[in-house]
Parts: sequence; C-alpha cells; structure tokens
Amino acid sequence: MSTEPVHLYGIKNCDTMKKALNWVAEREIAHVFHDYKKEGVDRSKLVEWCKIVGWKTLVNTKGTTWKKLTPEQQAVTAQGQAVALMMENPSLIRRPVVEINGQLLVGFDPTMFESFVR
Repeated sequence: MSTEPVHLYGIKNCDTMKKALNWVAEREIAHVFHDYKKEGVDRSKLVEWCKIVGWKTLVNTKGTTWKKLTPEQQAVTAQGQAVALMMENPSLIRRPVVEINGQLLVGFDPTMFESFVR
C-alpha cells in the first residue's frame, strides 16, 4: 500500500472522474482531489506531466471542448502550444490524472488502478 495519498486531478462533474473517485472511496484509499476546472492547474505541473507521459496523452481530443476549438487551435504541434491550450481550457486535460509516489497514470481503467494504486 502507498505511503502517501493518491492525488487525483480532474473535473468533478465528469463521469469518468466520478468512477475514479468512487473506486478509491470504495476501497478506502487515502486520496486528494484537485478539480482543475475550479482550482486551475499550474503551468509547471502541466509541463512536468508532459515530460512524463507526453502532451498527446494529456490532451483529450475526443471531448466536446476539443471539438469546439478552431482548426487552428486543433493544429497544435508542440508541447508549449498544448500546455497553453490546456491552461486556457482545463476540460481539454484527460481525466483523471493520477499521481502517486512520483508516478503518473492518465485515464481510468479499474485494472490499471488496481496495480497502480495498491
């Protein structure tokens, strides 16, 4: 079991986020939730995540926020552009982003959570 709480980043009203929060609550896993729609997300945190998993993993290109972007905004080709877009539109960040013991997991899959969080 982890020595520090699991840090979950996401948006409270997101269905995937609700599944992830329920999953940790049902297992009584200590966690901290950061709603980046309400609290924002630091540029330095996004850059750190990009270094670990890559900006293409973080940007949710399947959601409605992405679909509402202009073609010019969707033509992002560099990490700096992606970070700026995610800061401007926190809903573009895939959910959840999970940090624990210096490791990062993006997205919710119960099997992955089981091996990652335990």
